[in-house]
Amino acid sequence: MKKSIKIISLLVLSWMSSVMDVSGQKTFETDTIITPAGNLEITFIGHASLLFKYQERYYYIDPVMQMADYSLLPKADAVLVTHDHGDHLDPIAIEKILKPETEIFLSQLCFDKLKKGKVCKNGTFFIANGVPVETVAAYNIYRLRGNGKPYHAKDEGNGYVLTFGPLRVYVAGDTEITPEMMKLKEIDIAFLPIGLPYTMEPRMAIEAAKLLKLKILYPYHFNNSNPDEVFRAFLGTPVEVRIRSMK
Repeated sequence: MKKSIKIISLLVLSWMSSVMDVSGQKTFETDTIITPAGNLEITFIGHASLLFKYQERYYYIDPVMQMADYSLLPKADAVLVTHDHGDHLDPIAIEKILKPETEIFLSQLCFDKLKKGKVCKNGTFFIANGVPVETVAAYNIYRLRGNGKPYHAKDEGNGYVLTFGPLRVYVAGDTEITPEMMKLKEIDIAFLPIGLPYTMEPRMAIEAAKLLKLKILYPYHFNNSNPDEVFRAFLGTPVEVRIRSMK
């Protein structure tokens, strides 16, 4: 599933698309974004699982064995986990990509389950093996369980803004539009979830992308939502929407 709307940007000079062919498992779509500071390769492993390659280092977001056999993927320089739900935190997947110097960053609930890594609270800043990262609160305001509690409670999950040279990339995690999200500035690329009932519905993701003034939007964490609604909303606008296999 691949769609995009092309834009001209002084920051994002150009991009290429390819696949990562890993023997013994499926191939993964990869976008390469070319910038003056070097290439950023984004591999779409599935659902909420991503791999960023920058300056020969590998940065994983929410690795989960259901999406891939991580024993066949490159070892991690850093792993970032958004929250403790099983489709985002998988100790087995993390173990498969560890090497002695791998850095792990995660929430307190994730640390309680994984028993390793560095706890990062909402609104903090750290360096993940050379890449500056800001944490952003990720939670529900409107989407509630039958008992009245949110699917994702405040202060329990993180989104992350990773700065790769001139690019600021926001991986929102499981969240809706929040006041903390709306305070973000100069975001070039964002991964916004559209998986109902747990995160935003597509029209909320559309609103968030407009408020963030994105250059590139990747809807992800689809569940049963249709990303085409997001794609169509930005036809003829400066925002480039890229639909990849992230169900």
